[in-house]
Amino acid sequence: MSTLDAFLARTRVAYFSMEIALRAEMHTYSGGLGVLAGDTARSCADLRLPVVFVTLASHEGYLRQEIAADGSQIDHPDPWRVADWATPLDAMVGVAVEGRTVWIRPWLYRLAAADGYEIPVLLLDTRLEHNDPRDRGLTDRLYGGDDAYRLGQEIVLGIGGERLLRALGFEVGIYHLNEGHAALLTAALLKRHPHPLEVPAEGQLRYDTEWVREHCVFTTHTPVEAGHDRFDYAMAMRLLGDFLPEDQLKPLAGEDRLNMTRLALNLSGYVNGVAERHAETARKMFPGYVVRAITNGVHAHSWVHPAFANLFQSLAADWAHEPEELVRADQLTDTELWSAHDAAKQDLIDTVARLGGVKLRMDLPILAFARRITGYKRPDLLFSDLARLRALNARHPFQLVIAGKAHPHDEPGKALVHALHAHLRELAGEIPGAFLPDYGLDLARVMVAGADVWLNTPQPPLEASGTSGMKAALNGVLNLSVLDGWWWEGWIEDVTGWGIGASGPASDHANELYDTLEHKVLPRYYQDRARWLGMMRASISKTAPRFNSQRMMRRYAAEAYLR
Repeated sequence: MSTLDAFLARTRVAYFSMEIALRAEMHTYSGGLGVLAGDTARSCADLRLPVVFVTLASHEGYLRQEIAADGSQIDHPDPWRVADWATPLDAMVGVAVEGRTVWIRPWLYRLAAADGYEIPVLLLDTRLEHNDPRDRGLTDRLYGGDDAYRLGQEIVLGIGGERLLRALGFEVGIYHLNEGHAALLTAALLKRHPHPLEVPAEGQLRYDTEWVREHCVFTTHTPVEAGHDRFDYAMAMRLLGDFLPEDQLKPLAGEDRLNMTRLALNLSGYVNGVAERHAETARKMFPGYVVRAITNGVHAHSWVHPAFANLFQSLAADWAHEPEELVRADQLTDTELWSAHDAAKQDLIDTVARLGGVKLRMDLPILAFARRITGYKRPDLLFSDLARLRALNARHPFQLVIAGKAHPHDEPGKALVHALHAHLRELAGEIPGAFLPDYGLDLARVMVAGADVWLNTPQPPLEASGTSGMKAALNGVLNLSVLDGWWWEGWIEDVTGWGIGASGPASDHANELYDTLEHKVLPRYYQDRARWLGMMRASISKTAPRFNSQRMMRRYAAEAYLR
């Protein structure tokens, strides 16, 4: 336990997340939720916040994406060796899953800030010889398997994670649930705190819900119904056994199905969405609950290209710790700004040549789109009218770079991957373009820095936040995005970028997108470079000071943890 001694005395907050992007070699993340958790952890280390992070080991990762000759996505496991990056701790706890005891061992990953200050990340592991073979794989595949597998994982994370913190000696005052996957943590706390009344009235819960609410924070991330885990009670009670009686669980988690979001809402005293618009949507989805808004941010130092980092260092030596200092980016000269952008763009061009086999040009603007490939994100909106796209390119040539994975169970999403490849093949020879496979942390860093324009075209109001646009803005890349998520707050038309959907129906977004490219974006790139550079400066100076994870975590600390 000696490896934990330094952490035990100072740690007071536990942050639970099914996924977390700590580094590219550790395949413990799938997308935005995990990347946000990783940026959160890095800012906690920078700010010396007393937080321990709890997640799953995910030995087999999420998925490694291969693209077949016809453009179809082929899914592969994405294994990694936990022992290469983390240290096993000499402790185990057991949880009951379907009547079997499942033992959980934690691994410790020490996340260090630039000044050497470390915070602990616990990776929960059931791949142990003590366990039944059926249970050893519970911490193997992130978001893999059926509902029973998923609920088993959530038992390990929520119930097992809470028990491990106590077993290791952590004294936690606040538990932060990053999405509903860890909602059983609240039930674990509930079970440890019986109702202060000796004999509760008939029909009254037998547990002290107020105590639990005082100690729990819940961040909900998705306005998409499919993103909220729900389980049939028959299956859930089979796996949970007598952990909590069904009649005590239903008033908190829903009468029809075990709803993890509902459980977290009912047992968390502070609930927030991840952007102002998302919080509004969440209030409509969950009437009767107070849902606040803390807009997501990104860890500036992790996402800025080295060429821009050098520029920022000349402006403000402490910019990485205090990204608010980047308000000074409006002092950058045209020459140094464009030179830094050229360095980032060349890195992207080199990456496209290596991964996509396509040679792009420095003198043509690069439009980039990189998201999880799924229906509501509308990655094919740009290709709604190929004839018009060709006409745009004839007047103002441009290039396309696309990346993203579809969930293994999302067949419509996989169909979109195939369709995107078909569009790029049809346009080949006219519009240079590439789909880069296996989108992850390393590729994301190159894309958000090297593009000229960052596209985002979700179906509103289904975009919760959308942090990739923030990362692009840090590097002076201009956003062209539907007005949803964070962009509603960051958008200043013709200053930080361009918005789609300020008025009019979503059904007209494709025409708006083409109109904006035709009349604003592309002409400005070619005909008014001075104003383009001015917008690049504004993109940095007006968005970086606000949409960073340092500011985000200061808000969580002040408003959620110290309430």
